[in-house]
This record gives sequence, structure tokens and C-alpha cells, in this order.
Amino acid sequence: MSPETEHRPRREEGYERRDANVRGLLQFALWMAAFLVLVMFGMKWTFNHLYALSPPGPSPTGFERPRTQPPEPRLQVHPHRDLKSFCDEQLKMLNSYGWVDQQKSVVHIPIERAMDKLLEQGLPARPAGEISANEVVEAAKAPEFTVRTPQPTGVGGQCAFVAQPSDAGSSR
Repeated sequence: MSPETEHRPRREEGYERRDANVRGLLQFALWMAAFLVLVMFGMKWTFNHLYALSPPGPSPTGFERPRTQPPEPRLQVHPHRDLKSFCDEQLKMLNSYGWVDQQKSVVHIPIERAMDKLLEQGLPARPAGEISANEVVEAAKAPEFTVRTPQPTGVGGQCAFVAQPSDAGSSR
């Protein structure tokens, strides 16, 4: 036989024949109950002491005080919707009549009407012979550059997506 098998106890019955120590188990349960009672009294004393040091304020509920907004600038929750409403306001202002300053009697008119009025009245221009010597000198100092005629590209900028396709290429 090998030395490993010699030290093994023989268990032929398949269970432990000795009973549990009831006295030891009851003693352990009694000490555990006493310890738990002691901990509960200690917790009660600690909570009462902390409450006396700094009593809590009113309980926080959603109904007591309104939600405060964070300082500016805030993030937009729906930026596309905000841009759409901004562009709609701008287009409404471009296509309607309204006061700019009622005290000074300044109004705004629709852009189409303004262009028609400008074509009727014409732009102010000075007579051809009225040019000063300073303007000639300034024009001579100006660097050479090529003047290009702007091509109609339609509506641009941040509100370009709200323009009608028929409006984009129209020019007078």
C-alpha cells in the first residue's frame, strides 16, 4: 500500500455518527443576538446624535422649488427645429410689412416690393465730371484686381435649406 492511502480514515457507514453540539450552537446564537441588539442601539444613538448636530431641511421634492436653468450658453435640445423656426421668422420678415422703429416712422417692406421700387426710382449717382483729385490718387494706388460679375447661386447661408427651388435660380 502506498503511504497516501494509509492515512485516510475509513468511512464505511457514509455519514457522521456524532451529533451536533447543541449547547455550542445555542451559545453562538445567543451571543450573535446580543451583538445585533448592541449594534442596533449603537446605530440609534449615532443617528440621534447626527440629527441633533445638523437637522435636515425640508425634504427634497419636485414640487417645492422650480428647476433652475444652467447659465448661458446652453445646449440646444432640438437645433434643427430651432434653425427652422429662425429661418421661418427671417423669411416672414423679408416677405411682409412691419415697423422697424415706430417712433422714427421707419418700416420694412417685402424684398420683392423693395427691388421693384428701386428699379422705378433708380440709384443715386453723381455727374460724370465730378471726381476729386484725391479719388484719382487713391484709385491709382489701389492694387490691380479683376472684377468678376457674381453668378446667381441661389439662396445661401444658414437658411438655404428652406428656400424654394424655384426661388434659388431666379434673378431680375
